Amino acid sequence: MRILKGVEFDAYQKELKLSAGDEGDEAGVTATVNEIIAAVRAEGDAAVRRYAERFERAVPDEFEIPPQAAREAFQSLKAAEPALASALSLAADNIRRFAELQKGQFRDFETEMSPGLFTGQRVIAVERAAIYVPAGRFPLISSALMGLIPAAVAGVGEKILVSPPCEGGIPDRRILAAAHLAAADRIFALGGAQAIAALALGTESVPQVDLIAGPGNKYVTAAKRILFGDVGIDFAAGPSDVLIITDAVIAEAADLAAEAADLVAADMLAQAEHDVDARARALVPNEETARQIERALERRLASLPNAETARSSLETGGLIIIYSSKEEAISIANRIAPEHLELHVSSPGEWIPFLRNYGSLFIGPAAAEVLGDYSAGINHTLPTSGGARFTGGLSVRHFLKTLTTLRCADGSGYDEALAAARTIALAEGLAGHAESAESRMDAAKNPACQAKKQ
Repeated sequence: MRILKGVEFDAYQKELKLSAGDEGDEAGVTATVNEIIAAVRAEGDAAVRRYAERFERAVPDEFEIPPQAAREAFQSLKAAEPALASALSLAADNIRRFAELQKGQFRDFETEMSPGLFTGQRVIAVERAAIYVPAGRFPLISSALMGLIPAAVAGVGEKILVSPPCEGGIPDRRILAAAHLAAADRIFALGGAQAIAALALGTESVPQVDLIAGPGNKYVTAAKRILFGDVGIDFAAGPSDVLIITDAVIAEAADLAAEAADLVAADMLAQAEHDVDARARALVPNEETARQIERALERRLASLPNAETARSSLETGGLIIIYSSKEEAISIANRIAPEHLELHVSSPGEWIPFLRNYGSLFIGPAAAEVLGDYSAGINHTLPTSGGARFTGGLSVRHFLKTLTTLRCADGSGYDEALAAARTIALAEGLAGHAESAESRMDAAKNPACQAKKQ
């Protein structure tokens, strides 16, 4: 864990960029993924099966899993782990309600800009979307809910769950149970870059989809990035990260200081245990708070089951930054653009208007990131690696297309728009465009307008 002052942050960032990643490893991943994509494009299922046999723990006889497998998995879960079944049901309900509120922000409309000129939009869902759910060291059960439910609320015609096969040749049964709760239409036992290629390009048994969403390892991420254009994607995710801001009011209250530091440490470790590349960071007002958090981390690591991963993550990229003013803290937070931003401050309302770059904002010490990860209703598939500077997290909008419309009738606004279009076209040197406008400028030559007058 590294502790530094706010004025040292820029130098730290430059140092980080210089040492970030092994270019050779990145090139190797890209080369492997390009090879897989080319093979799937040329050979279809045969290539998918060949790479599945090479990389997966088990390969089913058929990639597609019968729908009843998900229903049976949920019934089994209710019998064997009723608490988990209940928790997933509550989470699914909250995710669905939140997604429905998001959907309400999108609407069709048509408006008359000026006489004879009508512009509008239609909001429609993509026809077929796939949600990829990893199942490595930690099967991400909740990711099935986070991807499939917004797709369902958006109105996607066919929702496909794709997850790597476990022993027995089917995805993790808890992921299947979540897929049942989220009303997946089809399920495929596929993983890795070969799964992304099959979905993007289509094979004999895997349908081509319009959009792929969901997290994955570096091979999955590389495949999504390379195949963007052949298929839509949510975004190319990197390592997960959190930034927690504390302030002097909380930090200087002696009876609360240790408790506040322990909450920060708990949330940092919740991030660090993901993998060694996860980034857990905090912005604090003084060195004493930094040291308290450091001590709290050590206490918690002593009993954390995933301590080895978490400790490695903290040693590699864990960071506590001591800021000199609220303005400096806000500036650093906006530059980091964290996936998760937590405000452990006494007056969050004084900070929120100035914080612009984050995947999700957790307001106040009670708003634990883990609630966003699982059960509160907001989505946990969020932009990483600074991506929050230009995009938000997975939501209903990713599954929707906003299509614009234009309708014209005889009127002064229509005439003015035609004249303006002709003028701009001539300025750009596009004579054909100008002639297209001219052919409509004389109402006598315009059968549609002429018909309206009759």
